Amino acid sequence: MKQQISLKKNFIMNAILTMSSFIFPLITFPYYSRILLPDGTGKVSFATSLVSYFSLFAQLGIPTYGIRACAQVRDNREELSRVTQELLIINLITSALAYAALAVALLTVPRLQADRNLYLVISITILMNAIGMEWLYKGLEQYTYITARSILFKAIAVAAMFLLVHQKSDYIIYGGISVFASCASNAMNFIHARKLIIMHPVGHYNFRRHLKAIGIFFAMSCATVIYTNLDKVMLGFMATDADVGYYDAAVKIKTVLISVVTSLGTVLLPRSSYYVEKGMMEEFRRITARALNFVWLVAMPLTVYFIIFAAQGIFLLSGSAYAGAILPMRLIMPTLLFIGLSNITGIQILLPTGREKIVLYSEIAGAITDLILNTLLIPVVKSSGASIGTLAAEFVVLLVQYLSMKNEVAAAFRNLPFGKTILALVLGTAVSVWTLKLPLSSGSSWNSLIILLLSAVCFFGAYWLVLMLTKESMTRELTAQVLEKLPHRKKRISSDQ
Repeated sequence: MKQQISLKKNFIMNAILTMSSFIFPLITFPYYSRILLPDGTGKVSFATSLVSYFSLFAQLGIPTYGIRACAQVRDNREELSRVTQELLIINLITSALAYAALAVALLTVPRLQADRNLYLVISITILMNAIGMEWLYKGLEQYTYITARSILFKAIAVAAMFLLVHQKSDYIIYGGISVFASCASNAMNFIHARKLIIMHPVGHYNFRRHLKAIGIFFAMSCATVIYTNLDKVMLGFMATDADVGYYDAAVKIKTVLISVVTSLGTVLLPRSSYYVEKGMMEEFRRITARALNFVWLVAMPLTVYFIIFAAQGIFLLSGSAYAGAILPMRLIMPTLLFIGLSNITGIQILLPTGREKIVLYSEIAGAITDLILNTLLIPVVKSSGASIGTLAAEFVVLLVQYLSMKNEVAAAFRNLPFGKTILALVLGTAVSVWTLKLPLSSGSSWNSLIILLLSAVCFFGAYWLVLMLTKESMTRELTAQVLEKLPHRKKRISSDQ
């Protein structure tokens, strides 16, 4: 029971952490965008994007590989310290190479020389990501610590934004605050690490054992970057800025929802790696089946709901000027399910069992699919074509992973509550669509909010009620646990005793 509570706590903490990455920018964006204007925000955005490629090289595949490597030896402090120091040394060497390459770019590319100071400020992220060793903390499942210190520094950054950014020329200050928000906690990580590992050199290093896996994870990172960022790049060249804006508005909503659906897979990676290392395969299969069931129950209603109420979601977040984003959003919503499931099959099953090459092949297949469909569809249907390309790419990623281990996961997929979920979705839709006929003006943010609130209560309330009445096991279990934590429930239990 203690392990189950730990996993649920880790899931909640990671969901909060991921959501904070989107919530804090939403708080500050209306302020700094009006002060810095498109020119200032564009400078920082371009600099951040450029430096991210150097950071991608510096990190190699360590952010993901390090979680598994640390989780496998977490019961042996000396070996954990050795693995951590090996990965840190590799990371520092590649970071030095990344800085050298960036320096050459700043000295030789005229486009970059005008804002050299800005690039130097943003490049601090390369070093901070290396010494932060976030993978160590995730491998040891320190999600409460990770979340608390991250939110603390993000809150400080929000205050600094309002205090220090007052005019258009403050864009370098804004860039520095952005770096502080994302990387200040890494300095604390380095200091705090002495409580987890031995900080002095432990010797007997074996760097070679990591290189092959790191190379594969690095290739996976590159493939992911290609097919997740390819849409906007191709839209920018093959369509208009407005089409990019429509697509970006749809992706923003999808990204926030995905952070909720995929948080469980992230926190299960160290636990799954630990079970595999210890030969506890029955426990491994048990949490895998539960994770698939959870993703299915969460992703399906979110997908259907936001397909139906896409217009209200877009108008609330972006305004009536983004009506062109409604269809792209509806087309891209099923990726919530595909990405959620592939996070379980990839992150929880394939990676802990050492089959990262399959994950790499699936992502390459997704990138090729995305490239082909974007080339064919973007010239014809613009941002909707990009959504179709992304949808197909994510489906291909899941399909390749599923086929590679069909014998292992077929039973878990067959046991998903298909019938109960479909019945719940049909009833949820039937009792919520009436809100679309309310006499409220189209395109208003406030009216959209009213419709979303009313429809969400009806849709998700009916969805939950059907699952409870049909005795869906995970829904009943989670509901019982929530009820047990309610104050009046605790009081009643104590009085009965």
